[in-house]
Amino acid sequence: MCGFVGFTGFLENRKEVLNKMMDRIIHRGPDMAGEFMSDGIALGFRRLSILDLSEAGKQPMVAPDGSCALVFNGEIYNFQDIRKELIEKGHSFHSNCDSEVILHGYMEYGKAIVDRLRGMFAFVIWDKRDNSLFGARDYFGIKPFYYTEGKNGELIFGSEIKSFLDHPNFIKQVNEKALKPYLTFQYSSQDETFFKGVFKLPPAHLFVYRNGKMDISRYWDIEFDRKYKPFEEYTREIDEVVNESVRAHKISDVKVASFLSGGIDSSYITASLMPNETFSVGFDYNKFNETDYAKELSDILGIENKRKLITADECFEAFPTIQYHMDEPQSNPSSVPLYFLAQLAKQDVTVVLSGEGADEIYAGYAEYDISPNEKKYRKIPKCVRRLAARTALKMKYFKGHDFILRGGEMPEEYFVGEAKVFSEAESDLILKDEFKKAPSVREICAGIYKNVKDKDELTKKQYLDLRLWLPGDILLKADKMSMAHSLELRVPFLDRRVMEHAEGIPHEYKINGKNTKYVLREASRKTLPDEWADRIKLGFPVPIRYWLREDKYFNIVKEYFESDFAAIFFDTNALMSMLCDHKNEVKNCQRKIWTVFTFLVWYKRFFIDEKEQ
Repeated sequence: MCGFVGFTGFLENRKEVLNKMMDRIIHRGPDMAGEFMSDGIALGFRRLSILDLSEAGKQPMVAPDGSCALVFNGEIYNFQDIRKELIEKGHSFHSNCDSEVILHGYMEYGKAIVDRLRGMFAFVIWDKRDNSLFGARDYFGIKPFYYTEGKNGELIFGSEIKSFLDHPNFIKQVNEKALKPYLTFQYSSQDETFFKGVFKLPPAHLFVYRNGKMDISRYWDIEFDRKYKPFEEYTREIDEVVNESVRAHKISDVKVASFLSGGIDSSYITASLMPNETFSVGFDYNKFNETDYAKELSDILGIENKRKLITADECFEAFPTIQYHMDEPQSNPSSVPLYFLAQLAKQDVTVVLSGEGADEIYAGYAEYDISPNEKKYRKIPKCVRRLAARTALKMKYFKGHDFILRGGEMPEEYFVGEAKVFSEAESDLILKDEFKKAPSVREICAGIYKNVKDKDELTKKQYLDLRLWLPGDILLKADKMSMAHSLELRVPFLDRRVMEHAEGIPHEYKINGKNTKYVLREASRKTLPDEWADRIKLGFPVPIRYWLREDKYFNIVKEYFESDFAAIFFDTNALMSMLCDHKNEVKNCQRKIWTVFTFLVWYKRFFIDEKEQ
């Protein structure tokens, strides 16, 4: 697990620039640094040693004949199988690390190497033979990859956007079209980031950069295709698949532990892994501490549980640092406890397993289910309900509007994923005019929904979340908050083999009136006590609602809302009205307040506090 930077072109002081960029992301790899420079290319690397702790695994890694050089962030869990295959084809290896397997795999298979990889990855290979760059990002977007064009036309790329700040030709500007969609989604939802001209390579995509042109293509996609077989057979197979994935994710030359909350996902991973230690955090606030559940399960399993209670002061003090590590504003409140959880774990271990991805794969969110009243409504013929939904779309909002839309079984008309903070009409009430012109939420989602236009309602919702919410929110914070503390976080549910098995599970096995992700819960009973298998999903509750009603924290946010830089983007009177309404308990506006506050903290950190180029 590491981080890399790189750029094309012929800077006179490129070694100095490269080292500054590498230093900017030293938290991703404090154990070792490396660089590679050739005609028109500079690659830099920071290493967090996990596999083959010797110098043999250092990067950038150069091919024996000098034709190619690799920088790679991630872990390949089947690298030993690929290595054996390559040895049979005549390749010789000098290390026992996965990075060397990717390099030799590229030399043998070219771009098709990505089809053989099982794991989390972002990598770039410089191919001297045709002066090209080849790179790819993993199937789900577990590992980040960013790129931009500098003012002289060079390609600048890396694991974190902040490293670009140290390149003299990087143009730092706010992307004015990112803010409005963010207010709805709570995260950056487009390929172009909050930094204008900086793009994310989408998950499951590869690229070839040659002669100044970037050619990007998708190499894999999720394909839900129901395969009917007995429910009990699926529960047995899931338990086998999950436990096999956990075994694969254990591969390491350092100690592996796990994060543990009170929910089924992390509990299932922990019980399958059986580490020596688990780590949990809660809040020093009434009803916001669930670490007792984690301690109880750890005791049952005979595992040591280490936990911490976080205070509001700690959260507000760390928040600018949290947003700095995020690279882009991301207002999911659970990012805050995750930052402290990673900090706690790093005191003892370098690798942890976590339960991200189970809700998206096995349909665990409440929004995937339908209420009893909706079930009654759906006895009306679908053609009538769809006509009602299309009519409601053309009308102003009224009581029952959302109910009618959901009843039409057309999620592309109303479902934008697990986060929906501001409606677009609400965003227009607080934004300055120049920031209202942006892709609509519906346009952003439509680009994803088109790939499943003939699928059923649940498939569409899962697919949207797997393509948008999961990489944009869940996995972004998992990577950035763990790497902020030089901790490698692995996610066994987000494994290609797990996904390919789950694609066939019938909907009624996932959601059936008894619970969400029902088949996973039943599978977990082979490993977990019933109480944990049945536990209702709670997420990672954060007491923001109550903090914002205390004078101390109200005043912290107030200072941001009334700042000169807030007035660049927002009607500050509207912001203050919202903040005061919440404090006075007129309305509960905590998510809206936190989303705006997050953006302003991010902006101040990168555009005011950061030394100008």
